[in-house]
Amino acid sequence: MNDTCKKIRKNILWASKESGHGHIPTCFSVVEILFALYSTMNHDPSLENKDVFILSKGHAALGLYCVLAEYGYFPVEGVGTMGKYLSDFGCHADRMKVPGIEASTGSLGHGIGIAVGTALAFKIKGEARKVFTLIGDGESNEGTVWESTLVAVNQGLYNLTIIYDDNQSHSRGLQIHDPEAHFKGFGCDVTSVNGHDIDELVSAYRKPSTTVKVIVAHTVKGYGCESLVRDQYAWHRRTPNQQEFEDLVRELDEKPV
Repeated sequence: MNDTCKKIRKNILWASKESGHGHIPTCFSVVEILFALYSTMNHDPSLENKDVFILSKGHAALGLYCVLAEYGYFPVEGVGTMGKYLSDFGCHADRMKVPGIEASTGSLGHGIGIAVGTALAFKIKGEARKVFTLIGDGESNEGTVWESTLVAVNQGLYNLTIIYDDNQSHSRGLQIHDPEAHFKGFGCDVTSVNGHDIDELVSAYRKPSTTVKVIVAHTVKGYGCESLVRDQYAWHRRTPNQQEFEDLVRELDEKPV
């Protein structure tokens, strides 16, 4: 595991313990996805022509906060107040309160629609700006995900990348099997990667495309801590006490780099 991604996971655990909030397993599944994305996209907030990232699976907000903190948007100490009275860091991110957040999301299936509209606006205006959105496999049971994809392909949004976190979160429900085939059927340019391999992710992000690009990132929910992987449903909304925090950090430290 990349040293920085291990550090981000430790910050997720710490902030969840401090705040009493957060969806740790799903945040762990997207760490490399987000870290690699921000290493490649043009996200400098001082630039007018910066690229845009929209977190459609809004319950992974804690993961995004800790990645943005790592990239210098704000001190990570503030994330420990998440969900508390008067904190800027809500359990779902608010674009009016947190630097680096481009859209306030939370209702599943909505962020991708915002991303499609944003990408279409950039195309109409002739701006060379890219839009990235991260959706979840469970979220993709929402019809708006596929309606948005149809519109994006119909409008030829070559500046849009949809990242699909295939962490098998709906294995007890309506799991979408072979998402690559679904997106190819909609006319997307699809790439399948190991969602915990930074080199594969960066290569996929940089791959040119003439239509909507979809990156299916195969991940493990709770990746990095075997306790989270083994009991991911028990940990879906749980936060660690001090002893559990120390145990989980120890598991992370034992994970090979």
